[in-house]
Amino acid sequence: MDVEAEAHLLAGLEVLGLDTRPERIAMQQRYLALMVRWNRVHNLTAIQGDKALVSHHLLDSLSIQRNLHGRSILDVGSGAGLPGIPLAIYQPDRRFTLLDASAKRVRFQRQCLLELALNNVCAVHERIERYSPAEGFDTVVSRAFSTLADFALAARHTLAPDGHLLAMKGRYPADELEALPRGVRVHAVHALQVPGLDAQRHLVDLGWEANDHN
Repeated sequence: MDVEAEAHLLAGLEVLGLDTRPERIAMQQRYLALMVRWNRVHNLTAIQGDKALVSHHLLDSLSIQRNLHGRSILDVGSGAGLPGIPLAIYQPDRRFTLLDASAKRVRFQRQCLLELALNNVCAVHERIERYSPAEGFDTVVSRAFSTLADFALAARHTLAPDGHLLAMKGRYPADELEALPRGVRVHAVHALQVPGLDAQRHLVDLGWEANDHN
């Protein structure tokens, strides 16, 4: 990571109210370096340049850390490990599961977990429709995974009772909110401020009514 990107990361963490201890920053830097190295062959992201990667991936992921619920988190369609890995670095007491249908992306995730010694994270190669967790998750999060309706329906069986579905979106998804199926409750829609990102970002917090959960 170049000097400008490192300064941008430090400033962004301060804006988000996250601690800036050197070990935390070093882990984020190592994760980004792994992403850049693997991206040359495996096409993990279209974003180029360290500073842009910091804004679009690290800070964007960390902008939702105060909105997580409970101890167990499922990251659906995790791709390069986003938002799960940046969040897990800052949330060592929570258990994260990264789920993706792409074998190459899961290989990358597992390499990151090994090199960063993230013992609170596991990576699973499976489609959400076929994934059968031993128990439901307190929070299921997606980042550019699908429409709100598709996400709510696909992830319903992975959710604990009273669990939360968090969908990271760009513009306010008015049409998608209108199209939600019966039984889905909208807890909140949060406007996110991502340092260095000149674009609208929203976090939609959903849940299933008790009678419609299963």
